[in-house]
Amino acid sequence: MQKLIYSLVAVLAIFTFEACSASGNKATPPSQTTASSSPALKPTVAVTTVQSLDLNRQLRLPGELQAWQDTAIYAKVPGFVEVINVDRGSVVKKGQLLARLRAPELDTQRSEAAAKARAAQSQHAEAMARVNSIRAQRLEAEAKLAADEATYQRLKAASATPGVVAGIEVEVTQRTVEAGQARVQLWNENEKAAQAQVKALEESERALSEATRSAQNIEAYLQITAPFDGVITERNAHQGSLASPTGMPMLRLQQVARLRLVVPVPEEEVSSIASGAKVNFTVPAFPGETFTGVIRRISRSLDSKTRTMPIELDVPNAPMKLAPGMFPEVSWPMRRPRPSLFVPPTTIATTTERSFVIRISDDVAEWVDVKRGASMNYNGVDLIEVFGALAPGDKIAVRGTDELRPGTKVNVKQQ
Repeated sequence: MQKLIYSLVAVLAIFTFEACSASGNKATPPSQTTASSSPALKPTVAVTTVQSLDLNRQLRLPGELQAWQDTAIYAKVPGFVEVINVDRGSVVKKGQLLARLRAPELDTQRSEAAAKARAAQSQHAEAMARVNSIRAQRLEAEAKLAADEATYQRLKAASATPGVVAGIEVEVTQRTVEAGQARVQLWNENEKAAQAQVKALEESERALSEATRSAQNIEAYLQITAPFDGVITERNAHQGSLASPTGMPMLRLQQVARLRLVVPVPEEEVSSIASGAKVNFTVPAFPGETFTGVIRRISRSLDSKTRTMPIELDVPNAPMKLAPGMFPEVSWPMRRPRPSLFVPPTTIATTTERSFVIRISDDVAEWVDVKRGASMNYNGVDLIEVFGALAPGDKIAVRGTDELRPGTKVNVKQQ
């Protein structure tokens, strides 16, 4: 039995050795050798071309309608409302009486100023009469002095002949002339003083007349009129209420036959602003209806917080449909001064570090950094504006991906 076991073990050992020898000497299949030695296949890439087009699209921007003129009307002087002829919504014309105030203290001031002016006029008249009286007395004294001087000269000439005229008569006549000269001098001084008084009274009368006119002008302030054609949009005063130059305005007048449309245009779109261009807009109050404004005023300055430039448009509003305070949606025409480069959105690859398209030149892939611009639909195809080292007609991969590395050789398939 033991010999039989030893024989079976020997046979198994022989079979095992032969099997190992056969597997070690087995040849490698030809197909595996060919596959490992063949070169890698080039990928096929669908390409499109970069297009040069004029950017022309409508950008939806918010706006605000404002009155062409907007004035808060206050009382120029404190007073009580005696009459108010308008209310909210009243259409008024320039110069129309809106309200009339009453101020009793102004009536008193005007009466006092008028009384003082009349008193000054009376004093001036009295002073003029005094000047005329003094002038008449001076002229009379001058005439008497002239007669006395003539008498004196004759007596003096006659006294040259001895015994014709007594010496005492000549001396008396001389003293009379001297007294007449002193009298004329006195009247001259009196006349000058009276004329100075008249001049002072004239100045006083002029000042009082100005005060009277000023009181009358202030009284005219009690009449409140419309500064321009428009609509009363606010009323805060009623008959009998006290109006003053401070606090809440009595009325608010707005000119709405023409409106201002203020549109904040983003910084990147300011190149599309053209003065005189027509712009369409809509308002929620009239769905389905389109209105038009004309670009008239460009602020030429950006708001530091919103980075937008306020642009004003003139909007005719003769039918009075539109109203200040409305917030329209503006179809802003976006254009560039020159053509731009456009590519399909799928061609742009974006990573955490860069945005690029893959240009295929001589069947070799090349990454070109680009910056996105505005999007546009052209003939039913969505395109996006790009800025970079591209040229019209360049071939770029339809699908931008960072899996296609720069320098890779590819087979080109035109999209």
